[in-house]
Amino acid sequence: MADQSTRLKKRAEFLRVAAKGRKAPMPGLVLQALERGDADAARFGFTVTKKVGNSVVRNRVRRRLREVVRILGREQALEGVDIVVIGRSGTRGRRFESLLADYRKALSKAGVKEGS
Repeated sequence: MADQSTRLKKRAEFLRVAAKGRKAPMPGLVLQALERGDADAARFGFTVTKKVGNSVVRNRVRRRLREVVRILGREQALEGVDIVVIGRSGTRGRRFESLLADYRKALSKAGVKEGS
């Protein structure tokens, strides 16, 4: 995650992105993106359901997803978009390079452009 980006924390924000945003399912993650129509830094939210595992497993999956967003946020600055990244059971055992590729592909599939 880039330093200037902020987090989505309230349930209502997550629900708004889920209801109005574009969805891009991948083997390692599901990405939901909603254009806000401003030039502020992208806001990110992360969620992993109990189906994925116990709290230790879910937290590890969430950490991996945050790291993917942080690394790719350095090379691709996103603006004016809210993004929710949902962990799947496949996220846990997936190679990190594959997660990076999944995130890149999901961004393009959801129509999120650099500086959009």
